[in-house]
Amino acid sequence: MSRYDVDTAETQFQPGSGDLVLVNKLNINDINEIDDVEAFLLMKLYEKVFSIEESDSNISFTTIIDWHRQWLGNVYLWAGKIRNVRMWKSDFEFTAPLQIERAIHNFESDYLSQLQGIENLTKEDLVSLLARSHVEFILIHPFREGNGRISRLLMDYMSQKTGYGLLDYSLWDKHKEFYIRSIHAGVGGDYQYMERLVRDIL
Repeated sequence: MSRYDVDTAETQFQPGSGDLVLVNKLNINDINEIDDVEAFLLMKLYEKVFSIEESDSNISFTTIIDWHRQWLGNVYLWAGKIRNVRMWKSDFEFTAPLQIERAIHNFESDYLSQLQGIENLTKEDLVSLLARSHVEFILIHPFREGNGRISRLLMDYMSQKTGYGLLDYSLWDKHKEFYIRSIHAGVGGDYQYMERLVRDIL
């Protein structure tokens, strides 16, 4: 079973991986090995993003795309590119490819624009911003893979800018079903459950 169900013949899996590993430049077909590679490269990206040189950068969606490219560019051909395939997880479909560009524009204007002066937000306003931006990013699902981890990186960046530091997401992983339901609730504009999750880890 693949990590995602994708409605296109363009999606390819690494031969010998049992449809568990996407085609990659390293010819890795073991899911544990590719997970280790991705985790190591993500650590390197965190080091770069949170370096002194990077800490004061303004964030646009172009920045996020560049994060994705820096992270997975040596592994996948599609790294740093907006997906052009439909994607589901279980029976839930993410934003359709033709709607992603508009959704990204809205995400920039609704959420990324608030990074100017984010350090002046009250804690509850910050909780709301983090929760809503996280839900909306996951619903957009702009990349073929790695959306959850990039979204957490963005949350960590925002949290760091306000003095709370990097966040511990182990509670979310422990209560994964509640987390997924919280994302689904956001489709209808109900962010209270994700706000609860954010409040618990902030």
